Amino acid sequence: MLELKPLSQEAVPRSVARAERYRLLNEPQEAESICRDVLRTDPDHQEALVMLLLALTDQFGRRSDITINQARVVLGRLHGEYERAYYDGVISERWGKAQLRMGALGHVAHDWLREAMSLYEKAERLSPTGNEDAILRWNACVRMLESDTRLKPRVEEPNEAGFGDGPPV
Repeated sequence: MLELKPLSQEAVPRSVARAERYRLLNEPQEAESICRDVLRTDPDHQEALVMLLLALTDQFGRRSDITINQARVVLGRLHGEYERAYYDGVISERWGKAQLRMGALGHVAHDWLREAMSLYEKAERLSPTGNEDAILRWNACVRMLESDTRLKPRVEEPNEAGFGDGPPV
């Protein structure tokens, strides 16, 4: 069995920058691997955790072994309440988009995007002054929901008695 070689603490900043480059080159598996090496050296490195979370979500719908739960485990290691809300929104948004790419019914992706929007609203309330990233992501979701005709809420069909399956209103 081959053993992984450890990184030195001094190599961490350069390695994180390299992981970001691999993400930008659309090579999320490489970025994921580098982040995991950084986190073996510095398990609480917040920037590497965010980069790992993004590299995992980059792979949603492309690799069957990457799940939303894996991304949410990383999410739980982030320190800030804002960061957890914002990146939980990113996870939900990217999961919804992946579901749509994989042929799921439009209402499934719609629900994930709406969940992301709710999380972005929470992040917006927690965001530091001048950081409006959550607003940008919320607006992107709105535009996608408005432009893609497949993204409609679930419509309940009435049963034989003429009632839907939902709770009474």
